[in-house]
Amino acid sequence: MTVNSIMRCDVVTVSPDAALIDIRERLQEGGNHMLVVEEGALRGVISDRDVLKAISPFLDAYNEKHHDMEALSRSASEIMQGDPITVAPNTSIEEASQTLLDNRASSLPVVDEGDLLGIVTGKDMLEYYVSEEV
Repeated sequence: MTVNSIMRCDVVTVSPDAALIDIRERLQEGGNHMLVVEEGALRGVISDRDVLKAISPFLDAYNEKHHDMEALSRSASEIMQGDPITVAPNTSIEEASQTLLDNRASSLPVVDEGDLLGIVTGKDMLEYYVSEEV
C-alpha cells in the first residue's frame, strides 16, 4: 500500500509572510499542520507545536506584556521548519513510517515532480496500521 491511499489532499497552506496570529487562528479551526508555500513551491511546514513554541505562555494571561502580543506578528518563515522532508505518492506506507521515525517528524508533505499533492501524518499511519490489524 502506498502513501497515496492514505494522504490528505485538503492541505492547509500559508504564505511565508503570514502572521503568527493568523496561523494560530487557522490551526485552531482544525488540523495540526500547515504547509508554507511560495509561488507554488513548498518552503516549509508549521505544526501546532511550532506555534505553541513561538507564542508567549503569558499571552491572554493577567501578567501579559506588550512583547507577548508582539510575538503574534512573527511570520510563517520565522517559525516554520524549512526544507521539509517529503515523500512521493507512490512511497510505501512502511517506508514513509520509517522516514517519520528516523527524522522525528510528525508529518510528510506528499510531492510529485514539485507539485504539492497532500500530506500524510503519523496519525494517518497509525490509523492505517490499526485498521490493518482488524
